[in-house]
Amino acid sequence: MEYKNLPELSGWAALRAVVEKGGVSEAARVLHVGQPAVTKRLRALEACYGIPLIERVGGRLRLTAAGEKVYLLAVQTLDRQTALHEDLQSIAHGKTSLRLEVSFAIGEHLLPSLLLQFSEQWPQYQVRSRLGYGRQIQTHLATHLADLALLENAPDHPDILVQKWMEDELWLVAGPSHALAPAGVVALEQLPKLDYVLRERKSAIRDTLDEALKQIGIDRLKIAMEVGSTEAIVEILGHGRHVSFLPRFAVEDRVQQGKLARLKVTGFRIMRTLWIARHRGALDHPVAEAFIRMLRQKTTANAA
Repeated sequence: MEYKNLPELSGWAALRAVVEKGGVSEAARVLHVGQPAVTKRLRALEACYGIPLIERVGGRLRLTAAGEKVYLLAVQTLDRQTALHEDLQSIAHGKTSLRLEVSFAIGEHLLPSLLLQFSEQWPQYQVRSRLGYGRQIQTHLATHLADLALLENAPDHPDILVQKWMEDELWLVAGPSHALAPAGVVALEQLPKLDYVLRERKSAIRDTLDEALKQIGIDRLKIAMEVGSTEAIVEILGHGRHVSFLPRFAVEDRVQQGKLARLKVTGFRIMRTLWIARHRGALDHPVAEAFIRMLRQKTTANAA
C-alpha cells in the first residue's frame, strides 16, 4: 500500500476548529494563528482530497457531503493522536514518577514522613499517592493502575508480588481518664463487656481484629461507633468512656506521651505484618526500587 499525498494534521485541525467554533476567525483564535493561515490550511486539505469540503450558504460556512466524511475522520484521528500523546507521556514519565497506593491507616500515619524523606533523598522523582481499601488497591496493582502499594493485609492475587515490610500489632487503647487506664491490664473475658469505637468494616484494621477475635471465640463486641478515621477515634477516646484496637504505629507516640493508655489483654495479642506489593510484570521500575530501598533503610534504622 502506498501512502501518497496524505493530509497534514494541521489541515484536519483547521477543519475541525472551523466547524466546531463556527467560522474562520474563531478557528484562528483557538489555533493561535492568523485567519490567512487557517484559510491556507483548508485549501491545502481540499487540494489533497480533490473535492470541496466547505461551502458558504447564506453568508455562513457549512460542510459539504464530502466535508462531513472528512470532518468525522479528522475528529477521530485528532482524538486518537491526543490519546497516543498522553500514553507516550505516561510511559516517559513512568521512569521518573511513581503511582503509590496505601491503605488508610498507613496513609494517615506513615505516608507523610515517607513522602518527605523520599523527596529529600530522591528530588528528581515524583510520587503520586492515593489512599484506598485493600481490595481496591489489589485490583489497581493487578491492572497496572498502580506501581507500588503499602498494605496492612497481604494481597492474594497470583500476579502480585508481596514482600514483608515491618511488623506491627493492634493495641487495645483508651483515654488516660478511662477506668481501666491506671491498671493497664484487661482480662480476656472482659473484652465483650467494654464499649468500643472501631474502624469501619472493610478496613484492614477491622478485618484483622474480627479474625483474631473469632479465633478465641468472641463473635461480638459492644460497638458504640464505627469511624472511618484513626485520628477521629483517638479524639473520641480522649473523652474517657470508650476503648479501641488501633495499630501500634498509630498510637505508640501518644501512649508514651500519656495521651492514651495501653490496655494489655491477658493472654491475647494481635500481631500482624505490613506489606510491600507490586505487579510481578513490573519489577524493573526504578522509582519503585528507590522507594523500597528507602523503606528498608528506614526499617533497619528504627530497629537499631
